[in-house]
Amino acid sequence: MVSVPARRLAVAYATERGLSQRRACTLIGVGRSALRYRSRKAEKDAPVVRRMAELSARYPRYGYRRIRIFLDRDGHRMSAGRAYRLWCGARLQVPRRRPRKRVASGRPRPQAPTGPNQVWAYDFVFDRCANGQQLKCLTVSDEWTKEGLAIEVDGRIRSQRVIEVLARLISTRGAPLYLRSDNGPEFVARALLNWVVEQGVKTALIDPGKPWQNGGWRELQRQVSRRVPGPGMVPLTRRGQGSDRMLAPALQRGASTFQSRLSDA
Repeated sequence: MVSVPARRLAVAYATERGLSQRRACTLIGVGRSALRYRSRKAEKDAPVVRRMAELSARYPRYGYRRIRIFLDRDGHRMSAGRAYRLWCGARLQVPRRRPRKRVASGRPRPQAPTGPNQVWAYDFVFDRCANGQQLKCLTVSDEWTKEGLAIEVDGRIRSQRVIEVLARLISTRGAPLYLRSDNGPEFVARALLNWVVEQGVKTALIDPGKPWQNGGWRELQRQVSRRVPGPGMVPLTRRGQGSDRMLAPALQRGASTFQSRLSDA
């Protein structure tokens, strides 16, 4: 019986057996004023824990160290030890990653780049609004420099929209040697394939069931999923009333800001 709470329990047990409170406190070695003490730590930490839970739901891939930075910006300054104590007390944790299938390192990647602007990888990242409306994010990256070249956000993105994004990038950066993607309908559409041939760019479609061949884009997808708000944090919109047109500009501005920060990292 070292801790004070344990001694309080011992005093309560002794008083139930007929000892007076004064006598029980003397025998167990605890002050009588400590029996009426009520900790105010939980009341003091309640706003911080509530804000920590909100940030954890918004950024599910952030641990207590990064959440502590956001709390400092909100005015809740604390040490790393206290942040860890509150994090564990609220039973918050970063979701575990699913184990990936390991591939033999000696297996070469088709059309591996040897310099910048040689192979661009592009694919879609999906998310949803709080009302269930689907969002598509077309991400384009350079496999050699790991730079995020473009992030296009909208409710729907067809092959013609993909052509517009690639044409904008080629006009400012020049055409790559290869474009790597999966076999999705937007990337194997006849209009897109004809346009790629006209630009003098070759396609490097990955083999079906082998997503690791597009590993450069997978890293960009991981960064996007880690740094953007979590699922359900996108504002609500009304279906059938131009929701894509209203929502896309705001999301596109946020994606452009994130793309610039990701390229500088």
